[in-house]
Amino acid sequence: MEVRNYETVFILTPVLNEGQVQETVEKFSQVLKENGADIINSEAWGLKKLAYPIQKKNTGYYFLVEFTGSGNIVDTLELAFRRDERVIRFLTTVLDKHAVAYSQRRRNGEMNQQKAQKQSEAVAQ
Repeated sequence: MEVRNYETVFILTPVLNEGQVQETVEKFSQVLKENGADIINSEAWGLKKLAYPIQKKNTGYYFLVEFTGSGNIVDTLELAFRRDERVIRFLTTVLDKHAVAYSQRRRNGEMNQQKAQKQSEAVAQ
């Protein structure tokens, strides 16, 4: 079975306190680990405004998880998302080799360095 790279962004309801948010994120990390996935990166983007109201809420806690796995790992994870009323939206995408390389550079902070370098070169001219 082929191991693939995935990225999942999920949004939790804003009515949770910090402890509940951490507990929920840990629950989904555990679902991945129990099903043979390797978590590469996990980021908390914090409380952000939604583009449109979802379940009469205008904000939500955003989280990103990058992982590798095979088989029906995505189905298992998304079933866990659907069963948890604290999750108001989620999206999982398969990453190709270019997206994996981009994610690696972004995590290493290379994206902002390149922008800053281009800006400083433009100012120097």
